[in-house]
Parts: sequence; structure tokens; C-alpha cells
Amino acid sequence: MTDAQKTAAETTDTTLRAPGDSPPDTRPAPVPLLEPREGIPPVTADDAALAEVIAAFAAGHGPVAVDAERASGYRYGQRAYLVQLRREGAGSVLIDPVGCPDLAALGEAIGDTEWVLHAATQDLPCLRDIGMVPTRLFDTELAGRLAGFARVGLGAMVENVLGFALEKGHSAVDWSTRPLPEPWLRYAALDVELLVDLRDALEEELERQGKLEWARQEFAAIAAAPPPPPRKDPWRRTSGMHKVRRRRQMAVVRELWTARDQVAQRRDVSPGKVLGDGAIVEAALNLPANSHALAALPGFGHRMGRRQLEQWQAAVDRARALPENELPQPGQPLNGPPPPRSWADKDPAAAARLSAARAAVTALAERLNLPQENLITPDTVRRLCWEPPAEPAHEAVAEMLAGYGARAWQIELVAPLLTEALRSNGG
Repeated sequence: MTDAQKTAAETTDTTLRAPGDSPPDTRPAPVPLLEPREGIPPVTADDAALAEVIAAFAAGHGPVAVDAERASGYRYGQRAYLVQLRREGAGSVLIDPVGCPDLAALGEAIGDTEWVLHAATQDLPCLRDIGMVPTRLFDTELAGRLAGFARVGLGAMVENVLGFALEKGHSAVDWSTRPLPEPWLRYAALDVELLVDLRDALEEELERQGKLEWARQEFAAIAAAPPPPPRKDPWRRTSGMHKVRRRRQMAVVRELWTARDQVAQRRDVSPGKVLGDGAIVEAALNLPANSHALAALPGFGHRMGRRQLEQWQAAVDRARALPENELPQPGQPLNGPPPPRSWADKDPAAAARLSAARAAVTALAERLNLPQENLITPDTVRRLCWEPPAEPAHEAVAEMLAGYGARAWQIELVAPLLTEALRSNGG
């Protein structure tokens, strides 16, 4: 038992409360976690200090708790501005990736052990960028989902599972700030303080529910997944894009989005701080003829300088001058089936298959007490129902599910249900 667990045992009931247990208002009040057990560690920001950290973590034992802080909404991209780690025998460390941009040696030192992260897919890309790639991991957020917890944020999980209350006040601050204020560093260190404790408790709960092997397969899939490919036509995700219907207007969005992205990257600031999505959409809808007309639109107000206005107007003008054959096409090219709302008209049999499949998956997910999307992704179900195998036998359905990336535990559970849905509805 760790120091944290001993403290909780002395002050509150630490029995893991899975969903369906005693209601929250009957539980003891959580114990505020105010300080890391060894105090706030100094920030590691040079090669000499990093070498000491690497040696300490290589000599430590047990899983390694890992977290990263980004400056989303403040800086361009999703790079890490602070990395936090904790391991038994090494304690907690805070590393500044600005001063230590290459952590590959640290990643290698702990590469063979299990990394414990919360919402791993959020942090793994920025960790990969600085040379840290796990071979094994345990995701406490995903474990909470599989165990059936309704609230799976780190604070909620630590409170419900371990009986501690984490500070929540600094999650959205600008982590690119230097020097980082002490309260922020305390918050960051506390984020890894109990991750291994949480991991151990959740492993026991998953074992109790018969879901531990499911979780292990999910974690292995996350660790083995390659980096996602660059998003195609990212400008189409501009907020308010649903209002933009004409191709010429879409071209304005594309040109303004691209110009904004170049400025944001050059200045290393969040694109939204350069020009808001709302302003881009207004310009697209109104197609201003000159910078004076542009200045009258929302988002291009009086505080915007003449040079900025001319820069944005130039993007609008480029879109206005494009020949018809260079204008973007409406909608994104489909990679997969059409939206389900159109299935009844396009293919009534496919719509019937999808309805039956969804009902079966929903019922099973409820019986297993886990989210439907963790039982099987909705996209996988849609693809299978839109283009089912020629003969909807169990083996053929299982093979298609595997081809779409479903794990063995998912296939074992849902293949019989989906096979029946296909057979009963003309699959």
C-alpha cells in the first residue's frame, strides 16, 4: 500500500465504488490532495538534470505514470510544454520540453515498462514528437469506460475510486508561459501523483467484472497504432461551415483558412487568435469586394489594422478569381458509407440492417455496462451494414470486423449479434 492509499484508508472508505453502488451523497467527503508527497519537484530544463532523471527512472521499479501539458488555444499545434512522470523508487519529475526537446533517451530508459496515462490518445502524439513512445500502456480513462463509470475525467476517477479530490483550476492555462508559476507546477505534479494507484484499483475492478482482458487488448491496440495521417481538407472543419453552401463561398473559407494557418504557424499562436472561425464564415457568406466592405463584417472590427485587412481581402480576392473548375466540391469525398439519414431512400435493406444491428449493440452494451462505442465503433457497424459479406456467415462477419480494426474480444461479443441482424434483414 502506498502512502496515499494509507492516508485514504485512515480518513475515508477507499472501497472502489463501481457504477450502481451507493449514491454519491452517502459517500464520505473526498480528501483534498494539496501537495505532492515529496513536494513540488524542480523543473528539469537542461541536459545535466535530464541525465539524472534518466538514471533515476531507469533504476526505479513498477509502472511509470506519464502526463503532458500542452498550450492548446494559445500556441500553434499540439506540442508538449511540460512532461510529468512518476515511478516508484524515482519519485516525480517535471520536464521542460523547451529546454529538453529530445527525450528519446528517457523514453528508451522506461521503454520496456508499462506507462500509465489518462486519455492516452490525447498525449501520445505530443510525446511521440519529443521521442517518447511506449511499448505497453494502461489508460485509466479507457479503463473507467470499460468498467462502466459515467464520469471518467481524471479528477472524477481519483475521487470516486481513491477518495481524493484533485485541484482542477489550471487545466486550460497557457503552459508555454515561462517561468511556470508554482501553483501550476503543483497541479502538474499532482496529476501523476495517484495515477499508478488509480491504475491498480481499476485493474482489480476490471478483473472483478471479467473485463481485464478486454482492457489489455484495447491498450495494446493504442500502443501499436501508427500516427494518424494528416487530415484531408482541414478547412472544412471550420466552425459554422454548415452555413456555407456555394462553391465560391467554400473557396473563400479555404483561402482564408490557409492564410490564417500560415500566419499562426509563423507567429506560433493559436489560429483562433489570428482570426476567428466566425469571421471566416462571414467573409465567405458576404464575398466582400474590398477591404472597406470586409472591415464592416463581424470579426474584422475597428481594432484590425489596414495591413491585416488587406491580407484577408487578398485571400478573398483569390477565391473570387478562381475559375469554376478549381472551386472545391460540396461536401468531403466519402470514405465509406453515406450518412445513415439517407439510407432509407438509397438502400432500404441496408437501413433495416443498420436499425437491427444498432438495437442489438445497444442492448448488449447496456447489459455489459459500458459505452456502445467501446463495445464496437459506430463506423464499423455502418460499414458492415452498408456492404455486408455476400454470405452473412459468422466467419465472414468476424473477418470483416477484424479488417475494420475490431479487437478479438469485440468480435467474440458482437459478431453473433451482427450476423443475425444481417441474416434477418436481407444481408
